Amino acid sequence: MSPSDNSEPEAPDLPPHHAAFSSLDAKLDAFEASRARKVKQHRQDAGHDGYRVLADLIGGILGGLGLGWLFDQFVHTSPWGLIGGMLVGTGLSVFMLVRTAGRMGNTASIAPGPDEPLPGLGDGDEDGPANGRPNRGD
Repeated sequence: MSPSDNSEPEAPDLPPHHAAFSSLDAKLDAFEASRARKVKQHRQDAGHDGYRVLADLIGGILGGLGLGWLFDQFVHTSPWGLIGGMLVGTGLSVFMLVRTAGRMGNTASIAPGPDEPLPGLGDGDEDGPANGRPNRGD
């Protein structure tokens, strides 16, 4: 048997930087996978935050109305307690809404954005308009 009759084929000569590119590809794949998980979690949290804002707004107004009605029942100032409670409840609801929206904005600025561009926005490629507006058939 001659040395050239080996059953294992010889590996082709690879350039010296091939191992470095393979390592970078593996690191890039791991980074993209971790980023995709974070974006998915952020999208779920955004839905929950919207319901929280809605609950704060409705709850504040209804809570103020309830407290105003109780005040009217005990002090016998029929419409004024209800009106005052509604105004106080609305003011507190708006305050809570602004505070929650600020927190959501801070969280959104830290979290990674979507991987894909928004639909309808052109990026100058041949598949869409460069100005971001749809074609009108002109």
